[in-house]
Amino acid sequence: MTNQSLGKVIPNKYFSQNNAKDVWSLTNEAAAAAAKNSKNSGREMINMGQGFFSYSPPHFAISDVQQALEIPLANQYSPTRGRPNLIKALADLYTPLYGQQLSADNITVHTGANEAIFSCLMGLLNKGDEVIVFEPFFDQYISNIELAGGVVRYVPINPPRELDDRVTRGTEWEIDWDILEKTINSRTKCVIINTPHNPIGKVFTREELLRLGKICVDNNIVIISDEVYEHLYFSDEFPRIATLSPEIGQLTFAVGSAGKTFAATGWRIGWTVSLNKELLNYVAKAHTRICFSSPSPFQEAIAHALPEAQKIDYFETMRQEYIQKFKIFTAVFDELNMPYTVAEGSYFICVNFSKVKIPEDYVFPQELQEKAKDFRISYWLMNELGVVAIPPTEFYIKEHEKAAENLLRFAVCKDDEFLHKAVDRLRLLKDYL
Repeated sequence: MTNQSLGKVIPNKYFSQNNAKDVWSLTNEAAAAAAKNSKNSGREMINMGQGFFSYSPPHFAISDVQQALEIPLANQYSPTRGRPNLIKALADLYTPLYGQQLSADNITVHTGANEAIFSCLMGLLNKGDEVIVFEPFFDQYISNIELAGGVVRYVPINPPRELDDRVTRGTEWEIDWDILEKTINSRTKCVIINTPHNPIGKVFTREELLRLGKICVDNNIVIISDEVYEHLYFSDEFPRIATLSPEIGQLTFAVGSAGKTFAATGWRIGWTVSLNKELLNYVAKAHTRICFSSPSPFQEAIAHALPEAQKIDYFETMRQEYIQKFKIFTAVFDELNMPYTVAEGSYFICVNFSKVKIPEDYVFPQELQEKAKDFRISYWLMNELGVVAIPPTEFYIKEHEKAAENLLRFAVCKDDEFLHKAVDRLRLLKDYL
């Protein structure tokens, strides 16, 4: 049989009908090309785009991985819901935070937080079920919902009115509660909330979460709370929606991440915690079918690293280090009087470039002509200053992207020396203001 007689193979239409490059591919390709131009010749590209760390995980966590690799059974399949040692460590971590004793039935380990969210959706959704997502959103939510057969409904987090004029705070970015109420219907199955929030850096307040929780309880809507930056909050507290009432807790899945916690995004270990053991069983069933089990050596290492981190106050030390990182990085924008939203959590910050004057005759690639303004700002910045950032309108639908068209998102999960280099380079913006 020849290849010609086989006919044309038709791939999954979800992927074949959308051939647009994602923001990560587009930015990385543009950055690679920008590194070779005459402006950047002989100088380092300052990449603050994708949220990967420029430094290694803490020594104790690396040591735990090395020791785990020496254990024969830690190199084999783990139980699908997670290794017992990691389940226990997670139960010990969250029991005081939830104010009640958690057991193995309250926890499922996943191959990264993204797979955790996908498993939640796969375990819950039937075709046509609707999921509410707040804009701006992490882009993976959308494909996760749609591949699971769900329908996405978008509700804005409205930006401050003076976003272009002054430094703002996360509390000034507010859920559009009227649109939320109007979006809910008999098909609404879930809502996804991200706190601390990527890309805004907002930590949702106790009052906001209670209001959302009450709406979900009244309408029997499951809450998927993406809390991967749970240890990176700089406000007075980090409220957890699952803990605000027994009724809310029974409807909530909280998703965590070892990658964000230990500066090890490549380890791909995440987890789901829920007080509703019955519903969590369906998430675990989906996880089993998606990837069966998660990397064993890293599970075993994190099982040891979590209690060690608590003993040495690692989480608080990390928070203080990030407060300093943001202080270093935002200094240049304070000098240049460029507005930004103060990060209350996460390792991202959105900076407003509306005061930057890009020459009107600047030549942009054709593929950016139909993109929002922030894509062109990002392209200009990497080509003229050698600094890479992410255009956040990628986290909006087309109809709402005006809200973020003057912003760029920077990741500060870099060592302090790198951040100082970034500040020095960004001072070149003064010639364009």
